[in-house]
Amino acid sequence: MNITLRQLQIFSEVVRCSSMARAAESLHLTAPAVSMQIRELEAQVGLPLFDREGRTIRLSTAGEYFLVHARRMLLVLKEANNAMARLRKLESGSLTIGMVSTAKYFVPRLLSQFRQEHPGIDIRLEVAGNRERLVALMQAGELDLAVMGRPPRELAARAEAFAAHPMVFVAAPDHRLVATSPIPVSELDTYPIIVREHGSGTRSTLQQFCAEHGYEPRIAMEVSSNETIKQAVMAGMGMSFLSLHTLGLELRNRLLTVIQVAHTPVMRTWHVVHLQAKVLSPAAEAFRYFLIEEGERYLAAQDLELLGA
Repeated sequence: MNITLRQLQIFSEVVRCSSMARAAESLHLTAPAVSMQIRELEAQVGLPLFDREGRTIRLSTAGEYFLVHARRMLLVLKEANNAMARLRKLESGSLTIGMVSTAKYFVPRLLSQFRQEHPGIDIRLEVAGNRERLVALMQAGELDLAVMGRPPRELAARAEAFAAHPMVFVAAPDHRLVATSPIPVSELDTYPIIVREHGSGTRSTLQQFCAEHGYEPRIAMEVSSNETIKQAVMAGMGMSFLSLHTLGLELRNRLLTVIQVAHTPVMRTWHVVHLQAKVLSPAAEAFRYFLIEEGERYLAAQDLELLGA
C-alpha cells in the first residue's frame, strides 16, 4: 500500500475530532482536501474506514483496526523525531502534557513560568476528567508527560514526585463543623458530603481515609466536576473532600472554609509521569526538570497561604 504519513496524520485527526470539518480546521487544511485524503487512504486500504450517515461519521470495523496501526506508526515517527532533536540538542518543537482535572488549577501557572525560559516550545494541554482517562491517554501514546497523583501501576511508567498534595474537608463558612480547633473524625458521620466520582484520585483518597479512621460518609451527591462540587458546597448542600489546590479563589474570598478535622490535611504527592519506553524530547526533558525543580517551591508557598486563610 502506498500510504503516506500525511494521510495517517489526517486520518488520526479526523478520528480525534469526530469530524472532517473540525479536523481540517485543526490541520489548517480545507475540508475538501481532508475528504480527498481520506478517500485516497480508503482506496489504498481497500475498505471503508468510516461509516457515514449524512454529516455524521464514525469508525467502521476496519477503521478501528486500522487506527491501532496508524497510531503505532505515528508514535514511532514522533519518537524518531524526538531522538533526532535530542541529538541536535534543540529545545523547540511541540510538547503534549496531560493532567487530571485537579492539576489544571496550578499547572498553567507553572507553564507560564516555563515558557518565559523556553519561548520556542509549542505546548498542548490535555485535561482528562479523572485518573482513569489520563492513564488511557498515556497508554495510547498521546502524551509526552502526565501530571497526576497516584502513579499508574497498570503501565510500565516512570513516575517522579515533585510536590506535596494536601487534601482537606471543606464547607460553607456558616457550616456547623467550622471551628478553630480540630474536631474528631467521628463528628463527620451525620453530615452529608458531596464526593467525586469513582475512578478519580480524590475519591480514592477519601475511601482510604474512611477505611483508616472508621468513617462512614453519608453521601448526598456524586459529581465528576470540582467546580460543580464547590458551587454545591457554597449553596449549603453539604461539605466535601477536595484537593487544597482547587480551592485558592474560594478560600481567599471567604466563599468556602477548610474544616479542621483530626488527621487532616491528608497528604498525597504530585508526580510527573511518562512511559518508560518513550524517548523524551528535549522539550519534554526540560519541562520534567522544571517541574521537579520549581513545582514544590511554588505549591508549598500557595499551601501555606491557603491553610492560613
